[in-house]
Amino acid sequence: MFFVDKPYVSDFLKKTLRDNNIPVAGTPAGTAMDLYSGTNIVSEKDTVEKLRVVEHPLLYTNSENAIGWISENLPSSSLPDKINIFKDKLKFRDMIKPLYPDFYFRGISIDDLINLQIDQLPLPFVIKPAVGFMSMGVYMVSSRDDWADTVAAITAEIAEVENLYPDSVLNAGSFIIEECIEGEEFAVDAYFNSEGEAVVLNILKHVFASADDVSDRVYLTSRDIVESNLDEFTDFAQEIGELADVKNFPVHIELRRDGDGRLQPIEVNPMRFGGWCTTADLTFLAYGYNPYLYYFQQKKPDWQRLLQGKEGKLYSIVVLDNSTGMAVSDIRSFDYERLLTGFSNPLELRKINFREYPVFGFLFTETDEDNFVELKEILESDLSEFIC
Repeated sequence: MFFVDKPYVSDFLKKTLRDNNIPVAGTPAGTAMDLYSGTNIVSEKDTVEKLRVVEHPLLYTNSENAIGWISENLPSSSLPDKINIFKDKLKFRDMIKPLYPDFYFRGISIDDLINLQIDQLPLPFVIKPAVGFMSMGVYMVSSRDDWADTVAAITAEIAEVENLYPDSVLNAGSFIIEECIEGEEFAVDAYFNSEGEAVVLNILKHVFASADDVSDRVYLTSRDIVESNLDEFTDFAQEIGELADVKNFPVHIELRRDGDGRLQPIEVNPMRFGGWCTTADLTFLAYGYNPYLYYFQQKKPDWQRLLQGKEGKLYSIVVLDNSTGMAVSDIRSFDYERLLTGFSNPLELRKINFREYPVFGFLFTETDEDNFVELKEILESDLSEFIC
């Protein structure tokens, strides 16, 4: 059973659902997402009846907005608790504490931020909503002098975005402070099958403009990125999955490899792959197989075959978030055509209503490794050159 919800369902996912007769929960939110005619929509009543009798139902949500429906309608199931272990970053840190006993973290309410004494906190540290989405409300604090400005920035950003998502997706009432994890950052789409075995569906490297950058601007995948990390990341996911005791459970994992080579989880997002139908759709564009369908059919990628002919290529997601510093009311339009001229092989452009969500769109690209400069330029841009 698939759940679809705001903010976005891609044409690729809609086509996958229809063409493969995948059951879709007929929630009010789901039926409002303009699914293709012929999609196998199951009524809410039948959805609840079917899922109540299955111990480990095969579910996928394109959006964490659907988590609230699952919690409300399946309260006797173990699924809401499993989801919450991952979604609540404080609970997640508590769960994996046996693996990382020396890792520093603590929770704090938003009301207590202004009066927090940070003299005894490890610097640098990261602060973010305990229940959050993308990079909303995420800040790195490098010195004590940064704290007042950080609190002001958090307060302003949360006021702007807190009504865009339900509390199950973004809840700005409490925050987690945790030590900064240094090293290369990666994002992994994976699922745990009916036996609890971890299956990795793609690996992306999250690249940054600077050491202080915490944005989601560019994620990229390549043959080298997948091959050099696949076995290690699969073992890492397996370890997390066994702690949580999950089966038939898709995840989007964010992690870093520190200076000692040890993998450190940043967070694990439950019941989905990358948000806004991004990473799974890029997987199809890059490697030619459908990760939604592989999960639904419990299939494993044949990476040796899929990576053939991919030498020297980078496949990227460019997140066009509003980093201009301009208020939405002062922006008339975004010059998408000018944006495309900066890329040698754009694969797909998704325009988003930036007056409703704080993002202009998403761009999927193919880039030769020796032409990384085009990714570097967009990575370092605040996008103001595209504002009209």
